[in-house]
Amino acid sequence: MRVIKRDGSEKEFSPQKIKVAVEKANKETGELSESAVVAVVNDILTKCRKLNRALNVEEIQDLVENALMKNKAYVTAKCYVKYRYQKELDRKQNTTDSQILTTVNLENEEVKQENSNKNPTIIPTQRDYIAGLISKDLTNRYLLPADIVEAHKLGILHFHDADYFLTKEHNCDVWNLEDMLQNGTVINGVKIDTPKSFITACTITTQIMAIVASCQYGGQTITLSHLAPFVNVSREKLRKEVIEELKDLNVDDSTIQEITESRLKKEIKDGVQTIQYQILTLNSTNGQTPFVSLSIYLNEAKSEQEKEDLALIVEEVLKQRIQGIKNEKGVWVTPAFPKLLYILEEDNVYEDSKYFYLTKLAAKCTAKRMVPDYISEKIMLEYKINEYGDGDCYPCMGCRSFLTPDRSISLGNVANALNYVEGKPKYYGRFNQGVVTINLVDVACSSKGNIDKFWKILDERLDMCHRALRIRHERLLGTPSDVAPILWQHGALARLEKGEKIDKLLYNGYSTISLGYAGLWEMVYYMTGKKITEEEGKAFGLEVMQKLNEYTAMWKAAENIDYSLYGTPIESTTYKFAKCLQERFGIIKGVTDKNYITNSYHIHVTEDIDAFSKLALESEFQRLSPGGAISYVEVPDMQSNIEAVISIIQFIYENIMYAELNTKSDYCQCCGFDGEIQVITDSDGKYIWECPNCRNRDQNKMNVARRTCGYIGSQFWNQGRTEEIKERVLHL
Repeated sequence: MRVIKRDGSEKEFSPQKIKVAVEKANKETGELSESAVVAVVNDILTKCRKLNRALNVEEIQDLVENALMKNKAYVTAKCYVKYRYQKELDRKQNTTDSQILTTVNLENEEVKQENSNKNPTIIPTQRDYIAGLISKDLTNRYLLPADIVEAHKLGILHFHDADYFLTKEHNCDVWNLEDMLQNGTVINGVKIDTPKSFITACTITTQIMAIVASCQYGGQTITLSHLAPFVNVSREKLRKEVIEELKDLNVDDSTIQEITESRLKKEIKDGVQTIQYQILTLNSTNGQTPFVSLSIYLNEAKSEQEKEDLALIVEEVLKQRIQGIKNEKGVWVTPAFPKLLYILEEDNVYEDSKYFYLTKLAAKCTAKRMVPDYISEKIMLEYKINEYGDGDCYPCMGCRSFLTPDRSISLGNVANALNYVEGKPKYYGRFNQGVVTINLVDVACSSKGNIDKFWKILDERLDMCHRALRIRHERLLGTPSDVAPILWQHGALARLEKGEKIDKLLYNGYSTISLGYAGLWEMVYYMTGKKITEEEGKAFGLEVMQKLNEYTAMWKAAENIDYSLYGTPIESTTYKFAKCLQERFGIIKGVTDKNYITNSYHIHVTEDIDAFSKLALESEFQRLSPGGAISYVEVPDMQSNIEAVISIIQFIYENIMYAELNTKSDYCQCCGFDGEIQVITDSDGKYIWECPNCRNRDQNKMNVARRTCGYIGSQFWNQGRTEEIKERVLHL
């Protein structure tokens, strides 16, 4: 058994230290006999082992206090509390030094497992973590009220990304690539004109991606349709070159066209490769690969020729993703980025549609590399109704966060975009201000199952979340455009003047701000004794979801800010919430007995349910999560059953707005095994990864890719998320 120290490092658990602490407190009082001290210590050790995970120091100290009280050693308990309080005061004199030092020395286990797409051993990531620790410290001591800090600490809510809160950054966005390419932009003070070829457009795009990633903490999305016009730019350029080369030869136009198209395909291949390799080899100032999503939406093309050119890009993107990237051993493996968002539409979803061949290729890619994810144009047009009463379809921002339907149309060109079309709904160039997540399981457990108390506590917690969201919003108010010129001055999100504040972009629906939620499954089970898969449980879950939407609608109406309900991914927070729940309420079967809680509205990972039933049921909850959510199905190796993958894709098109398929994609660098690397429990009860072929347990010598919470993770996970991954059942 192991213990997590206050600086985040993980050490071997020492029962002797507990015995010494109890004996020191008892020495002042003499309340307990020697045998009673042993009994108290054994009681504490039994409780520790029952939790079957690494405990932090605070949890162990709580167990010591409770054990002393249980044995009626009240004066001794008081002495222990006094000693603990004094130590806490001493620590508060400097809250960050030890955490920073353990981070640099690679001893901080919490930091090492905080993000499955960050490598904590490299200097850029360490630098980002150090800055983050300082930001968190200042945020907790100066920028947030004490009750919200305490609620965050207790896992009642989660104030996301406090490590970037100090620097007035926003969360995620879909940025306006079209404006920047067609009308020019500025990068680091250098004017960039409209590119004269497809490959140049791709190069500029990746340069912008890197800078955008360094100016925000969330994901970013672009659409490939904004690159499509440059295919024809290259076609015309190449055609002129071919004509010039062959001017002295007697060749017909069909030969010129054939040579031109051959060279064009080569340039498209090179351009797509530039995007993929640049994304994967760049590091933002956040110490990580830019979290980029590429949207594939044929219906965005402005002409049939442009749609066909877009199809050429899409085909190449999918082919290269199927191939993968080479790891350091030269073996083709699954990359985490870019995430691909494939919009299903009438033109590509069924066998008799013109672009079905692309969907078939997408299905092969999904079976091998876990992307693309799928957005149903049909369902989205039903859900996302703009102020004119028409349905809109557009990609999410990064992983899953969706903009609200545009209601700023009547206000005109708020962001001064040079590609603005009057009267047309706008999505590219909009963003999300940030997230605060409510722990629904804590609401339920705090009510002790009393439904009246539940609704009362929910009201109180939502009020606190609203105040926390207001603080996020107000932190961005007054931000000058100069803090991130690429975003606010040069077209990614706006073209504001130097020194102009971004305030007008925070209102009137131009941007969103998200109320996240987690643990709907456990909340429902605690309150009703039923699962979401049962009618009574489903009805209560939908009722709570509707209530959350009523709150966001009320805040939006009162403040003219687009609050929206968001199915939080809680990549590492799932473990934190689970530990806090166990500490506050003990082990409750089916509720707090795991080291993770369920993401958003998802059906529990251990539930036996088929893929189609899961997607159909979750679609009812996804509709009530307008700020973003994604459903998934867990599948085995499907590379020899592409027809089954296509049947799921077609079901998604008809039934749910946004979903993905999870499979496994691993490689052992020690023995060359390319099947599923497994999660096992070591002698300390810790979850670790092991190659089933050669028993390699060195994470530095294996490539493991798993869907974490929308994104593919490849840098491993904390104990809670690893347990969740281990327990996932197949749905097909």
